[in-house]
Amino acid sequence: MLEATLDRLSENPSAWNVLRSAVEAGFRGERAVIDNELHPWDGDPDRRFLDFGCGTGEFAPSFPAERYTGVDLGLHYVRWAASNRSGSFAVGNGAALPLQDASFDAALVVGVFHHLPDAVVRGAVAELHRVLKPGGILLAMEDIAPRDAWNLAGHAMHWLDRGGYIRSDADYRALMGPHFATRREYAIRSGICDYAVYVMDRCGAVELHP
Repeated sequence: MLEATLDRLSENPSAWNVLRSAVEAGFRGERAVIDNELHPWDGDPDRRFLDFGCGTGEFAPSFPAERYTGVDLGLHYVRWAASNRSGSFAVGNGAALPLQDASFDAALVVGVFHHLPDAVVRGAVAELHRVLKPGGILLAMEDIAPRDAWNLAGHAMHWLDRGGYIRSDADYRALMGPHFATRREYAIRSGICDYAVYVMDRCGAVELHP
């Protein structure tokens, strides 16, 4: 019953965004990580940022609008984001991103990979490697079980989570390893939800598409 309700809510971008913002305290935890790791408002004014699996574009305000691109598989999410957020948005999936080679300086992935099987994650990671410039950064945040045993609401939300592929740090390192080197990893709490954070550097040269 509750899972069916969550499924229905996820089909309504406005309602889903309100629910997620409520349980994650306005995404303050994730926004702080973005600021600390990517410094989107500092440095080179030409840096470009990709938000892979952007959903309703909840993290678009963390970036300069003219240098932010959000991509999501859900057309209803992309349409909502394009109407309610600043930045550029496009429909696409990890198998073939509708983006040019070496066109971004950093990529953000929040709560996406734990919805996908290993083979699909590997394909998406390869595509992120392709669209990032040499020296680019991948910042991934993925759901983990709450570390606080008394965070009962967090444990309930984790149990209800739509993702069926919760992985360990070692699992993610193995999936990313061919294309990205781990700079650091740590855990955060955002509202009642816990995330593992992976800061990774792009490996190797760009393999240009013909």
